[in-house]
Amino acid sequence: MKLLNLETLVHELSISAGSVMLKGSLAIPKRATGLVIFAHGSGSSRHSPRNQFVASQLQEAGLATLLFDLLTADEEAIDVYTRQYRFDLPRLAERLLKVTDWLAKDSLTASLSQGYFGASTGAAAALMTAAKRPTSVQAVVSRGGRPDLATDALAKVKAPCLLIVGSLDREVIALNQMALAQLSCEKKLELIQGASHLFEESGTLLQVAQLAKTWFKQHLAPKQEEAKRES
Repeated sequence: MKLLNLETLVHELSISAGSVMLKGSLAIPKRATGLVIFAHGSGSSRHSPRNQFVASQLQEAGLATLLFDLLTADEEAIDVYTRQYRFDLPRLAERLLKVTDWLAKDSLTASLSQGYFGASTGAAAALMTAAKRPTSVQAVVSRGGRPDLATDALAKVKAPCLLIVGSLDREVIALNQMALAQLSCEKKLELIQGASHLFEESGTLLQVAQLAKTWFKQHLAPKQEEAKRES
C-alpha cells in the first residue's frame, strides 16, 4: 500500500482469475463514492499513460479506480508478435468478470458501486461483462472503443453507456454508431472535435476525462442509495 496523496491510498493487487493471477493498482480516495474498473485495449497495460491520466482525474472527483492487466506478462509478450490474445474477447470478458466479482466481495471495495472504463477491445469486454452483471455494473464509458465487437451482448446491457470517439477517427465513429443503435439502455455518443484515435491532440484527453467523470458521478450512486431505490 502507498499514499498517492493525502486523500488517496493505492493498493497493488494480485487478483485470481481462474488459472492466472492478474496484477492491478487500486486507488481509493477518501470518501470514495464509486469504483471505476479500467479495461484496456490491445497492446496496452495498467501502465498506459492515457488511462493513468483519466484515472487521476476520476480520483480527484472522489471515484476509486482499478487499473489492471487483462493479460499476463507472458501473454503480452506473445501477443506483441502474434496478436492472438488482444481480440480473444471471451477470454478478456471472463477475466474482467472474475475481477468484478472479486472486487464486489473484497473489504476495500465491496461498498462501492461499480462502473467500467473501456478502451479499444477492452470496451467490448466491458460491455459483454456488463450484460452478465446487470445489477452490479452501474455505468460504462468507452474511449475510442470497439463496442461493435460485443455483438449480441449489446442488446442485453442495462447500464447507461457513454461512447466517446475522436472526430477524426471516422472508421471507429461508424462502428460506434452501429453499436449505439443496438444498445437499448440509456446511451450517448460524444465526438471530441479534432481528436484522432488515441486522443493525442492537446486537450482532447482532458475532455474525455471530464465527460467520463460527469457520466460516472451521475450514474454511480452509493450502494445505500441504490438499495433505497430498489426497495
